[in-house]
Amino acid sequence: MRSGSLRHRIVIQQRGSGVDSWGQPINTWTDVISVWAYVRHLSGSESIKADTPTSEVRASIRIRWRTDIAAAMRVLHGATVYEIEAVLPGATREHVDMVCRVVT
Repeated sequence: MRSGSLRHRIVIQQRGSGVDSWGQPINTWTDVISVWAYVRHLSGSESIKADTPTSEVRASIRIRWRTDIAAAMRVLHGATVYEIEAVLPGATREHVDMVCRVVT
């Protein structure tokens, strides 16, 4: 894998749990790792659901080979949050592709 194509810095997060000041349980996101990646937007669509315009952007994010990434995690790229829907390992163990969608 050519390192020049990995030009976007991303943060991969996993869901955690915590307690607020009132003792109520809250869901939090904790950083797992910050890596270089190639972010490519595959498609986008806009539709009306329940009388509200909605849009969906799908992306593919490629990083170097890792085994600790799961579909329950999310990716931060700048101010954009991506939900990981599937993790597709490469056949040669050089990279991992994550199928994502933008969370709005």
